[in-house]
Amino acid sequence: MLRQLRIGLLAFLALTAVLPMAAQVRHVTTVNPQSKQSYMEVYEYDYVDIQPQFPGGERGLINFINKTREYPYYAYKKRIQGRVLCSFIVGTDGRVSDVRVIRGAGDESLNREAIRVIGEMPKWSVGKVGKQAVPVRVVLPINFRL
Repeated sequence: MLRQLRIGLLAFLALTAVLPMAAQVRHVTTVNPQSKQSYMEVYEYDYVDIQPQFPGGERGLINFINKTREYPYYAYKKRIQGRVLCSFIVGTDGRVSDVRVIRGAGDESLNREAIRVIGEMPKWSVGKVGKQAVPVRVVLPINFRL
């Protein structure tokens, strides 16, 4: 009985020592942006202290997408609708790069248009870990509705 109590107490102490360290773990991936020779570490959006932000915030982002997005002609004629889920990296200078389609809308023209819209975005405010600017991956859906 005493032995089980000691084991339980040791397990509890080990968990309380490990949990604060687990909160500090950051999800970082390695990305090869357009070059086969260089790689950079990219932080995930939810795991940075200060998240990157579009100029004007969420409302500014929605306005930009609605103003910039053009419905592709053939998709419009065929009445194709959908959502294109894209990812991109906001660099340490605020520029958008490495735009990719994670899940397409079923029509390639909608996917290309979503990539074009994201590629035309102005500089974002940078994401930070502590006081250091870091590259951050952002996932953004672009909707196409008639």
